[in-house]
Amino acid sequence: MTKVAIIRCEKNEERCPLTGCINCLMAGKEGFAEYQDAVPAGVFTCRCPGDNVANLAKILKSKGAEAIHFCTCTFAAKTENGWKMENGGFCDHVDALMEQVHEATGLPCVKGSAHLPEGYVPEKL
Repeated sequence: MTKVAIIRCEKNEERCPLTGCINCLMAGKEGFAEYQDAVPAGVFTCRCPGDNVANLAKILKSKGAEAIHFCTCTFAAKTENGWKMENGGFCDHVDALMEQVHEATGLPCVKGSAHLPEGYVPEKL
């Protein structure tokens, strides 16, 4: 059983209750397809410009997280034709934040959760 944490963007927290992300995590689908029997380890909201993200990740690790996923909305946008990466998501520096989290915790960091853009393969540090 892998304990997986999720970091979301503050710009989407009042519109999205993470239902898709949590359902995909529990079902081992989309961005969580590499896990068997994954369970949630916690969720935090990153606040711009992301100065808090490394500390949030350290807390998630202390609570048992074995991997940390950044929500798809951080790097992709919802369109009429599904989720697309062309116009980006809510965070223009998600890659740098992932690197900070990985360096601070040593945990695998994955870019992607639910609603992956067509053909996208989750990037992992």
